[in-house]
Amino acid sequence: MRIEKYVLRNKNSARKNSVLGNRSIGLVLFDDLISDFIRVRKKTRELFKPLKLEDTVVQSDIFGSPPNWHLAHVSWFFQKVLEKHGQKLAVRSDSDGDLGSDANNKTRRRYRQHINLEYLNSYYQRYGSILPKSERGKFPRPTVQQTLEYRSFIERNVISFLKEKGKEEEDDLNTKGTSSPQALKLGELKYDIILGNQHEMQHQELMIYDFQHFFQRFEDPADNYLPVKTLVQKNGLDGVEQRGVRRAITRKVGRELEKMVEIPGGIYELGFNGKGSFSYDNELPEHKVYLQPYKIDVTPVTNADYIEFIEDGGYHDFGYWLADGWDLVREHFWEAPLYWESAKKSAYNGPIINKAVNDRSSNSTTWVKKDFRGIHKINGDEPVVNVSYYEADAYSRWAGKRLPTEAEWEKAASWNDDLHRKTLYPWGDEIPQPKYANLLESYLWSPSTVGSYPKGKSYYGCHQMIGDVWEWTSSEYVLYPGFKPKFSEYTDKWAINQKVLRGGCFASPTDQIRNSYRNYFKPHERILFSGFRCAKDI
Repeated sequence: MRIEKYVLRNKNSARKNSVLGNRSIGLVLFDDLISDFIRVRKKTRELFKPLKLEDTVVQSDIFGSPPNWHLAHVSWFFQKVLEKHGQKLAVRSDSDGDLGSDANNKTRRRYRQHINLEYLNSYYQRYGSILPKSERGKFPRPTVQQTLEYRSFIERNVISFLKEKGKEEEDDLNTKGTSSPQALKLGELKYDIILGNQHEMQHQELMIYDFQHFFQRFEDPADNYLPVKTLVQKNGLDGVEQRGVRRAITRKVGRELEKMVEIPGGIYELGFNGKGSFSYDNELPEHKVYLQPYKIDVTPVTNADYIEFIEDGGYHDFGYWLADGWDLVREHFWEAPLYWESAKKSAYNGPIINKAVNDRSSNSTTWVKKDFRGIHKINGDEPVVNVSYYEADAYSRWAGKRLPTEAEWEKAASWNDDLHRKTLYPWGDEIPQPKYANLLESYLWSPSTVGSYPKGKSYYGCHQMIGDVWEWTSSEYVLYPGFKPKFSEYTDKWAINQKVLRGGCFASPTDQIRNSYRNYFKPHERILFSGFRCAKDI
């Protein structure tokens, strides 16, 4: 890719995290935007690289999309951002009419003949025709080669456009200052480019959901997604350096991690507080809510906890379930989280399965699954993952508790009584690092055992509120009072029939997440890496 030539010239491009830090958008330089753009695009290619050609065009479930579609769609989004800000591009769909006869006509014809951009519109009504999500796997276009060419084309245009705008900004600042109409337009462009980077990071995570769903169906443990970068979890008190590889800390679950902590009630200001370079518009505006005192779990609910619910007949007692959830349990024969299989019924083969089947020391079911680590027994000390809202709610009822609201979750993660303010992350305002949380750049590709990140706990002592698993809350996804869209049809039109999740997961890019980040999914969905922790009234 020609973009790599620019990467080598840009001294900031090798950084692992965003160069934006917590600066306001107005202080962000266009050179920084270019560096972040290059870094995000390289990460997407890195995730795509291990796939065989045949794997890239398969849509394993209507929830997801073919990896090739993800790769092309995020470029299409950047194209729409450039067009919004007046940049004319040569890439056209078949319905765009005459291309003219200028010097770029040959390039334009090539793209006109081979790429129908209508396949890449996810759900934006204002951009015309939309290929239904469930149909994406039936139309494997653009081809993989065309997608890679298209990405390179968009990358060259984004970089050249941002360089040009950087020069304009410098000239404008020298003559008119920071409040001129041109400065405001450039500020909007900066936001949209950051949004494009954030949007691509969201699709990186969605691709990883799709990889898990696609490869778990193959019985051969070797037939799996093999990430370019993988680290290994190792028991111990401290992380160690071994051949340049950081080993993740894992800890035994102690009694202090099995308790709940009390959170005082009162007025709490919910939402993004403006300290940082970016937030989605659905995190704004920060506004006051009133909370009653409550308790919340110190850790997410573990697999061992959840197995107790299963063994106590949780999936067979309608009394724990919301009506729609109970219908799903019966219709789809749910008996455990997604991807779990009873060792005795499992189609997987190998010594792990055989040992589990032949183990006569326990009368309980041995559960196994295939994930990015291969085929293995369920680790009781890890957070339960791939459960729907209905399952989280049913467990909470069974346990005599409930799910927290998103305001309760955010206060437990954010408020620091010593500082008399909220922090961006549970541990403070320092950007996420592997010592604090298990996110994509930890390269563990699975949840960590609870208690693995004591340095990442919140002021109130709650562990792993960032990373590992998304956490369901009881809150409906609605827009905050006074909401104003910054990019229409992105977060606004989905505010119906969805539940809020908080905290990110092991597949969430580091630069995506913060305490105020609001994810949202329909209550039946399980393919996302979702878990939960419980709350209780005092």
